[in-house]
Amino acid sequence: MTTQNYNLPEEKKKQLCALLGDVDLTLLYKASVHGYNAAAFHQHCDSQGPTLLVAYNNSGYIFGGYTSKDYTQSGQYVTDEDAFLFYYQGQIPVCIKINSGYNARIDDSGWPTFGQQLHFCYNNQPTLYNQGGNAFTINTALMYGNNTNLTECEVFKIEKMSQASAEEKPWRNIAWKDERREELVKSLKNYKPLVSSVNQARILMIGPVGAGKSSFFNSINSIFTGYVTNKAIAGSTSTSLTTQFRTYPLKDGREGKPLPFVLCDTMGLEEQTGAGLDIEDISSILRGHIPDRYKFNPMAPFEPDEQKSSKPASLEQKIHCVVFVIDATKISLMSSKLEEKLAAIRKKVISLGIAQIVLMTKVDEACPLVEEDLQNVYVSSYIKSKVQEVSSRLGVPVSCVLPVKNYSQELELNLNCDLLLLTAVQQMLRSADDYLDDISPME
Repeated sequence: MTTQNYNLPEEKKKQLCALLGDVDLTLLYKASVHGYNAAAFHQHCDSQGPTLLVAYNNSGYIFGGYTSKDYTQSGQYVTDEDAFLFYYQGQIPVCIKINSGYNARIDDSGWPTFGQQLHFCYNNQPTLYNQGGNAFTINTALMYGNNTNLTECEVFKIEKMSQASAEEKPWRNIAWKDERREELVKSLKNYKPLVSSVNQARILMIGPVGAGKSSFFNSINSIFTGYVTNKAIAGSTSTSLTTQFRTYPLKDGREGKPLPFVLCDTMGLEEQTGAGLDIEDISSILRGHIPDRYKFNPMAPFEPDEQKSSKPASLEQKIHCVVFVIDATKISLMSSKLEEKLAAIRKKVISLGIAQIVLMTKVDEACPLVEEDLQNVYVSSYIKSKVQEVSSRLGVPVSCVLPVKNYSQELELNLNCDLLLLTAVQQMLRSADDYLDDISPME
């Protein structure tokens, strides 16, 4: 049997290879050839290193699981932080990582069982059995259409590509050096908005709940403070932790001068009507009418004081660049309702001529290659595909999509993190200047 004799479509194979960090897949086992038999599975798949199981059902779903640890029939529980389940949403693979504190599987003589939760080829039959549990957070309707009848099951050996292909030309160039970091820090400190009446560029962060807006401010503040700080409330919840409009001036060091730009944080966007940030509130923020610390009410948009709103805000008070913050791990899961909200906001931003950037966060969580080394971000074909996807879905140029990793659990600053974050701010200020250049003759 040749290694090409598999059911996995070539395009989907390429996407899985990119997800795993530019690897190649070699077919070890095929149930329709070797039999739905655990002994046959172990005969072909034991002691082969990292493997990917791909299952197919008669509703056309393709899904499966990855483990970085050998199958050895040791009878022991296996801890594997790299283990994940996957499925396809349209043409895009969606990765479900194992939840913290759970074993990935038991290394027995039976069929693979991920998280003691999802049993493939249960009882040596072409059947999937979901035992339930918390090791993986699974939506069974999305993953396999609630159809547990398998038509095929394949297992692939994961093989790293040759060193030459790992050193392919990056799709964006960045100098990963201390000198470059110092250049960027100096450039941002010395920045002066293009219009003399504006002392600080105002950058508005907009995005779904949990995408990392507040974490981005904390990360930039950390760089200029000299250590990791958490001034803005940030975390991971289903509803927005930011309930106020906040303007965060930054300083050059704790007692230093104010920096020439301000990051503005908003309540997170939510799918439901009457939840999260209201589009009318965004319009008021863009025009400079909403004051710092204004508390949002999703049921009632901001109503400015009639006397104040009758005269337009100064250019200094308006927003000069809008940044859409999108979680790289959730791009493919973005609902149509959320996409519609973002489209409506973009339409409003465009009508006011304000520059737009997309910040793609959590790139390390999206791609194992990048998690291993952040310098791989611009050689990862998977991250490149995510950048192209978010560009297409939000309707912004690829050059305006900037991958970053915010500080979240780190205690110390990291050069690679800093370079991506500072480069992103540099692009935001350039975009703000484009807006100011366009608007200044009208002011």
